[in-house]
Amino acid sequence: MDLGIKGKVALITGGASGIGLATARTLLEEGTTVVIIGRTEEKLKDAAQELNNSHLYYYATDITSLDELKALHSFIAKEIGAIDILVQAAGTSGAQGFFNEIDDKGWVDTIEVDLLGPVRVVREFLPDLRNGNWGRIVFVSSENAVQPYKDELPYDASKAGMLAFSKALSRTYATEGLLVNTVSPAFIETPMTDEMMKKRSEKLGVSFDEAVHSFLDEERPHIELKRRGQVEEVASVIAFVCSDRASFVNGANYRVDGGSVATI
Repeated sequence: MDLGIKGKVALITGGASGIGLATARTLLEEGTTVVIIGRTEEKLKDAAQELNNSHLYYYATDITSLDELKALHSFIAKEIGAIDILVQAAGTSGAQGFFNEIDDKGWVDTIEVDLLGPVRVVREFLPDLRNGNWGRIVFVSSENAVQPYKDELPYDASKAGMLAFSKALSRTYATEGLLVNTVSPAFIETPMTDEMMKKRSEKLGVSFDEAVHSFLDEERPHIELKRRGQVEEVASVIAFVCSDRASFVNGANYRVDGGSVATI
């Protein structure tokens, strides 16, 4: 299927690994020019070598830093021009534990990356996205936004805030051709969930695979497929929402969760 985005320019935060990297690959296959960003230049270099595409650029950026975002914007303007698509896949699992176990720093550090980071990126690149009568913003949220978990409260709140931010933003610029949506995965096979399962296996004294299976049984019983999702499965939905095929989709939240969210 031709998604109608050949020649568009996409910026992907958190593009060095996981869902961001898979989305970069999918958009490159659709003929877009892609800029991936992340905090670590070495990881970005590795990702660029893996993708091996002349239409790929990378730039080390901390999305919590206004100065670094301005430097990124200058780089893109000089090397490519303006962006048409913004995919915000950067994030952290943040502080874990019950409410009484998490201090202010745990809350602030999580919200800084998972909510204020996307806010700052949008603020920096909004003039680009409003300028061409066609634009897309896709936020990668989480099942936690609508089905919060008791030991991930800062992450829950940040992702719920992202849904509210996305919905409100979608009502502001739609008549200019800028469409805003979210995609909410659940338990995808990424470095972040790998680290979660590694800690679980050590805590329980079981193998990594046993940790995954017990987590599915005990913590995510509504994932009817009984497995972690694949990053490509999320990237396909993100690519669709970025495309001309989704020209009447605005303010929506697509759940890619294998059924994990138990309600309608």
